[in-house]
Amino acid sequence: MANEIPVYMITGFLEGGKTSFLKFTLQQDYFNDGSKTLLILCEEGETELDQKFMDKYHVVTETIEEESELNREYFREVGKRHKPDRVIIEYNGMWSPKNITQLPFPYSWELYQTITVLDGSTFQLYLNNIKSLAMELLTYTDMVVFNRCTQETPIDTFNRSIKAVNRRAEVMFETKDGETLQPEDVLPYDRDQDVIHLEDEDYGIWYIDAQDNPDEYVGKTIVFKAMVMKNKEFPADVFVPGRNAMTCCADDIRFLGFVCKYKDTASLKRRQWVMVTATFEWEYSDLYGEKGPVLRATEVAQTSAPKEDLVYF
Repeated sequence: MANEIPVYMITGFLEGGKTSFLKFTLQQDYFNDGSKTLLILCEEGETELDQKFMDKYHVVTETIEEESELNREYFREVGKRHKPDRVIIEYNGMWSPKNITQLPFPYSWELYQTITVLDGSTFQLYLNNIKSLAMELLTYTDMVVFNRCTQETPIDTFNRSIKAVNRRAEVMFETKDGETLQPEDVLPYDRDQDVIHLEDEDYGIWYIDAQDNPDEYVGKTIVFKAMVMKNKEFPADVFVPGRNAMTCCADDIRFLGFVCKYKDTASLKRRQWVMVTATFEWEYSDLYGEKGPVLRATEVAQTSAPKEDLVYF
């Protein structure tokens, strides 16, 4: 649409670096093109935009204090008053991120991207104290930028946690000097083996890596312990072996598993623990509605439940 106005959401916790990230973004060529930006601030941070900066980069600001102010009448009013070419909303990190997808924008406004900016040196504290909100923040975002990371920052753990709840999100890690860090994510098993035996605690890591790097597993045999999930809508020769995973909190437990074809599926009982030996393939499945991981089991043997039946990220 020729008159479409893109909306960018910048989320994150207070003093996590949202405004600094915003200043950097506004100075880049793809934003610094003479277009008028309406910046809606939902909280006061440690860094402010001075008037000289705003004039130089064609930025006008509005400030709100209550989440309820983000309503249809407000968006229409500020849109009519400022006639912006783009809108950036610096969203309060303590408000529900899920509401971002339900904001009543005017017809011409379109949510383009949600970016979450976090302080890598303090994020673990948020996980320890308000994990549910922290993980919800990561669920409803397109990009996550961890700044101020140090050598002690557990970037591999953070990366896995995000991928567990939001595989589509792009994740970046930076030091306070702007140096980019890459998660090593060393696997606890040898991915180069033709037969890969997973320990109980390896299941979650394998589940994520198999989706991110399916070519590394196609044609290989995977041996793992899992719970049987069956549904009357599944084909007769299909079940899903998997594990329950706590992705953010005790109230958010999800069953993680892949479609598995097995000739003796009828002999399996729902919630039965089994040891699965299967070949990993990447192909179309009606249950996915697209291509995805499909296991072809050659052996499914009854076994005992693991000491810990939950997978943690």
